[in-house]
Amino acid sequence: MQLGPAQTGPAQPASLADRAPYEVRLRPLEAPDLRRVVELEQVLFGRGAWSYGMLADELGGWGRWYVAAEPVRPDTVGPQDVVGYAGLWFDDEVVQIMTIGVDPAVQHRGVGRALLEALLDRSRAVRAQAVLLEVRVDNEPAIRLYEGYGFTRISVRKKYYQPEGVDAYVMRLELRAADAGPGPVGA
Repeated sequence: MQLGPAQTGPAQPASLADRAPYEVRLRPLEAPDLRRVVELEQVLFGRGAWSYGMLADELGGWGRWYVAAEPVRPDTVGPQDVVGYAGLWFDDEVVQIMTIGVDPAVQHRGVGRALLEALLDRSRAVRAQAVLLEVRVDNEPAIRLYEGYGFTRISVRKKYYQPEGVDAYVMRLELRAADAGPGPVGA
């Protein structure tokens, strides 16, 4: 699981206006978005970034569900450049969050939160019992976000993030049956 930027720490907003919520529309991530996602991956994760091929495999993989965040611009028609993306893998009982990435220009403005909520909503819709993720132990903004949603640290994976060799916390969120509500079964 990734949430950027992991290596450089949180971006520092220049003004109060930069911290205002950034309005996005969530939609399915599609193949034409992958070039932009690769750009974001390289900025966010450096040498650990997923390649175009890895992303394409994920997008088409069994049990995968990916979402894109694009800006809401009333003066622009048609699809916009992706400013965030997230995905999960569901295999019967547990959802694994595979990635969350947000353009550094709009971080700390609610985009990551919106993506995480979409993943959690999907997890409930497929009636998952729990959600798992890995997060770099030095990614304090992401850890705070996840803990704010009730995720707890359950273990450490040594040298999980390569090539840097950085440890990862494994975090888990239990989903109650009452959270599931009506919805499709399966991924």
